[in-house]
Amino acid sequence: MASKLDQLREMTVVVADSGDIEAVRRLRPQDCTTNPSIVLKAVQSPAFETSVGEAVARGKGSEDAVRRIALDLTVGVGAELAGIVPGRVSTEVDARLSFDVEASIARAREFVAAYDARGIGRDRILVKLAATWEGIRAAERLQREGIDCNITLLFSMAQARACADAGVFLISPFVGRITDWHAKATGQTYTPETDPGVASVRRIYEHYKSSGIATVVMGASFRNTGQIEALAGCDRLTISPDLLQKLSEDDGDLTRALVAGPATGTAEPLPETAFRWEMNEDAMATDKLAEGIRNFHADSLKLERLIEARLAA
Repeated sequence: MASKLDQLREMTVVVADSGDIEAVRRLRPQDCTTNPSIVLKAVQSPAFETSVGEAVARGKGSEDAVRRIALDLTVGVGAELAGIVPGRVSTEVDARLSFDVEASIARAREFVAAYDARGIGRDRILVKLAATWEGIRAAERLQREGIDCNITLLFSMAQARACADAGVFLISPFVGRITDWHAKATGQTYTPETDPGVASVRRIYEHYKSSGIATVVMGASFRNTGQIEALAGCDRLTISPDLLQKLSEDDGDLTRALVAGPATGTAEPLPETAFRWEMNEDAMATDKLAEGIRNFHADSLKLERLIEARLAA
């Protein structure tokens, strides 16, 4: 009997949510996703010690040295992963730019140029942006330039609809963080079938497919394999190495949970006023979006302090 991981590969593109080089080699995902927290963890590992030293040496003495080195390291992690996986690597724009359209676009272009300098074309990367109104608008313009985007920290249908309107390549609706919020608010324990995070991704998937929306749905932020199995058949799923390992060790049957039906209609555009109102009315989505931006920013600052210490040494 094939493992559940192998069965999942037959119906969903499996993506690793990790900067762990050895785990990615072992588990053989199609794509990889990174974020500031993953980059911070990766550059503190022995595998990247030489790369960190080289990046610091290249950036030392340059104007805005800390930012330049941070970008170098972020792209360096992505480049290492791109050398292993056959598909795409997602690289995230600084969380501080989540409400700045022009700065987000400028940073995305820097990523593309930095990857190109390493011989990695834009067809191998996705630029990640937070699902703020500004992040989605930045993605809309980048898509027109041929830079594919991954909209992250997505917790609501309003965010999903706005991304579809913008024509973004891929969205990452979060599962576990939605469940965490509801579990804390209600004190309930959920099964995969009652899980509010799973239900959210299923609603978005159904809306996209029934409306003929081409944007890829990639479920993210899983707490257990039950949530993953409940979304088997989703376009893509980005999964941590520990959960990928558990799926690889389980040889039970895996049933497809999501099936794309025919498109039966089209979706109405969501204007900015409606987007902001719907987000205001969704306490969970508002809380988790803001918390995610703050947490990624905190890890970006930790990376900068690490760089400052290396420069001082």
